[in-house]
Amino acid sequence: MKPTVGEMAPDFTATIVDGENESEISLESLRGETVVLYFYPKDNTPGCTIQACSLRDNWDKIKSKARVFGISADSVESHRKFISKKSLPFPLIADTDKKISEAYGVSVEKSMFGKKFMGIERSTFVIGPDGQLVAILEKVSPTSHTTKLSEILG
Repeated sequence: MKPTVGEMAPDFTATIVDGENESEISLESLRGETVVLYFYPKDNTPGCTIQACSLRDNWDKIKSKARVFGISADSVESHRKFISKKSLPFPLIADTDKKISEAYGVSVEKSMFGKKFMGIERSTFVIGPDGQLVAILEKVSPTSHTTKLSEILG
């Protein structure tokens, strides 16, 4: 079940990849800052690349308004390659056990070519400095994601 606007965002501790570096981070440690968690299906796929590169290309407008983290079930190594290949200026969270995706209700059943599988639904959560959810973008298009996020962040 997805959390809703006005609720406290589910806390987590996870491994983040920021360029060649990796470290642990918890959502609670980011209190006092606006945080954007954008969930995407998979590194280096067409839609996910469009979405990540759009954020990268608009980074100067976004970076002063929020801490941004991309989240997928890909490994630390996959994230490291994606960041390097696309010169991403924001960290990615390796949710390999899908606990964060499940807590945010974005681990869902999908269907492709008649086959059903579990995957991550493209969704973005904006969390206020107090830890409460202030906006949720569900099933957002990779091409309009940055525009919609910028409208929310002001």
